[in-house]
Amino acid sequence: MSTVSLRAPSISPATAPPRRRLLTRLPAAFALLPTALIVLIVYIGCMLWTVRLSFTSSTLLPKLDWVGLAQYSRLFANDRFLTSAENIVIFGFLFISGCLILGFLLAVFIDQNVRGEGLFRTLFLYPYAMSFVVTGVAWQWFLNPGLGLQKLVRDMGFPNFTFDWLVNQDMAIYTIVIAGLWHGSGLTMAILLAGLRGVDNDLWKAARVDGVPTWRVYASIILPLLRPMIVTATVLLATGVVKLYDLVVAMTLGGPGIATEVPAKFVMDHLFERNNIALGTAAATIMLVAVISILAPWVYMKYVRREGRHA
Repeated sequence: MSTVSLRAPSISPATAPPRRRLLTRLPAAFALLPTALIVLIVYIGCMLWTVRLSFTSSTLLPKLDWVGLAQYSRLFANDRFLTSAENIVIFGFLFISGCLILGFLLAVFIDQNVRGEGLFRTLFLYPYAMSFVVTGVAWQWFLNPGLGLQKLVRDMGFPNFTFDWLVNQDMAIYTIVIAGLWHGSGLTMAILLAGLRGVDNDLWKAARVDGVPTWRVYASIILPLLRPMIVTATVLLATGVVKLYDLVVAMTLGGPGIATEVPAKFVMDHLFERNNIALGTAAATIMLVAVISILAPWVYMKYVRREGRHA
């Protein structure tokens, strides 16, 4: 004898009436409301306030007058800011490209199922767990001509060995790059290793059957498959480049002279030491524009373009 179930059919949120869907989402909306208010008031509000101050003549205290683009004209005529912009371009190019190359090579190395893989992953990723201040101090000691590498090699019997980049105005920025590569390559390795572990083994089997060289497989097949991971790593590294401050202060304080000056240090010095709020906020606004120009293409490719394809 068959029985008839009297249980009412379940209604999924997607098929529920609009009013019921609204009532279902209200608790989540109320839970997210404080976070949304913080984002709107604190983050976006502070950004708009910073942009507004860049069009004033504020010095020690904020003013609400209007001087137009006068601060931006002063900014781009300032040798210190121009040097900082040049340095951040040099650092950014070498840092991002170096981290991607080193991170990829490290990921490929670990992906070979080497013995002690967990130890190698920890060693390569450990520098990223350290703050930029600790990284900068460690490399400042290591590259100091009177304490670190140069002294060590000379004490080993090579009195003519010289490695004084840290105090050389022409080479000091490259010491910042070296420390940055040591710090950031592990993050890139972790991201790309996750992508390599997702590659189908059948691709490798087919390549071996066809006799395709290993380097060609990586160049023509693996790297295109890792494109989303490479874009993500590039965006993370690029945002770190724009806000570079701790590493420079810990290693060189912007010196020798202004050889390693960067925009973030320029902003902090003018806000808190030189009592020039307007010029500092103008430089901060330029940094904001740089960050937006980096994030906008990534957001477009990741969300807007993807939604357009699925529409």
